[in-house]
Amino acid sequence: MSTLNKEIEWIISEGLTDFRQAEAFMETRVQEIWQGDEPEAIWLVEHPPLYTAGTSAKERDLISPDRFPVHATKRGGQYTYHGPGQRVVYVMLDLNKRERDVRALIKKLEQWVIGTLGSFNIRGEIRDGRVGVWVQRPEKPTTLHGKIREEKIAAIGIRLRKWVSYHGISINVEPNIEHFSGIIPCGIKDYGVTSLVDLGLPVTMADLDVALAKKFKGIF
Repeated sequence: MSTLNKEIEWIISEGLTDFRQAEAFMETRVQEIWQGDEPEAIWLVEHPPLYTAGTSAKERDLISPDRFPVHATKRGGQYTYHGPGQRVVYVMLDLNKRERDVRALIKKLEQWVIGTLGSFNIRGEIRDGRVGVWVQRPEKPTTLHGKIREEKIAAIGIRLRKWVSYHGISINVEPNIEHFSGIIPCGIKDYGVTSLVDLGLPVTMADLDVALAKKFKGIF
């Protein structure tokens, strides 16, 4: 693990991090942040292939329940996939010292993702009724008559405890896109999933981490 920020502990874990171990770390850290024993933290990880179910997950959206481990979580949202090639960013911030507004936090997370994607000349967009960050793919056919195809490049799911946030965002760098087919991501049909590499950009995980760090301060 390495730290990049003195005010907020910025942690990057090498290799693949067990999901339940990550949850346990966050649960402990959130309590420590609330008590004032540890600083706020941004934790960047990759997980082995798995599906997670948020508090709004619907059983019908889990298409392949035996394909990968399925973990119920306390974060908001529905089913998501995590796996190698996807940067998961766990955001542990004390809203008691910031702004006690979960919607404002989510908006800032969206801005952070969009700004980071902009570093690679990708236009990320938000859509009403569709969680996450999306990109247009006009070169691809669409099942939605008269509309440009859009694909999801980043997911957002947050939990608060005593106004300290945890869980966070995931950005697709170069995951196996086919692995998303075992779920209906976030319960949203008729839209695809993409990644930085799928968009034709030779971006590495390290490249993304640098961009995330640069864009963070201006927003938070």
